[in-house]
Amino acid sequence: MVAKKSERQKSADKLMQFISKKAGRAIADYHLLKNGDKIIVAVSGGKDSLTLLKLLKYRQSFVPIKYDILAVYIDFGNCKIQSKALEKFCKNLGVKFCIKKVKLPKGKPGKNNNCFWCSWNRRKVLFQLARKNGCNKVALGHHLDDIVETVLLNLFYQGQISAMKPKQELFDGDITIIRPLAYVEEKEISNFVKSVDDFPYKTCTCQNAIDSKRVVVEKIIKELSQQCPQVKKNIFRSSKRIKKDYLL
Repeated sequence: MVAKKSERQKSADKLMQFISKKAGRAIADYHLLKNGDKIIVAVSGGKDSLTLLKLLKYRQSFVPIKYDILAVYIDFGNCKIQSKALEKFCKNLGVKFCIKKVKLPKGKPGKNNNCFWCSWNRRKVLFQLARKNGCNKVALGHHLDDIVETVLLNLFYQGQISAMKPKQELFDGDITIIRPLAYVEEKEISNFVKSVDDFPYKTCTCQNAIDSKRVVVEKIIKELSQQCPQVKKNIFRSSKRIKKDYLL
């Protein structure tokens, strides 16, 4: 006899289907997946990367594209993430899991002691693991909010117009970064994880994350959204609607 699903589980299933449809559009629009892909999914222990992992495993059951998944957690020792909980989560999903403990290289005090420095080194290790495990793609949990914030970060602090691409080929196409959550908003991910009981996600406890410039930009977007609810989508769309005749 099949047990009836609880209202909470029904809600989680519905939200996963909603996120999957948005991710499916991004996958189709940017050709993120193809048959035979071997994908490293970078899990940080946060809600975004774990949602991405669950999403890709969920879609494996019905999409015609066949691909393999390897979940990887890079442990620099600066975030108090429970690796045992992550391992259990991946085991329950039926996904291979790998922990790579790495000593974060020392940089110049103040200059390199930030989120970008940590992210850059984490990605370097991910590429090494991709080659070692024969993986051709690295999936990251960046969502629409991350992409929009990056556009403004580059504009405000770097003086350049650039974004975070849903698909980015590197090393002559040997490894491709993909972001299947590119169309999904952070609030939609938050609503999903709140409806799931077995999500071991935690917010990074690194003290440098609190002072991140991204937090400043996030507040600006939030304030603008009160007057223009479409501001995030407008910024996202603007990166694809460049009028070169009106640029210097």
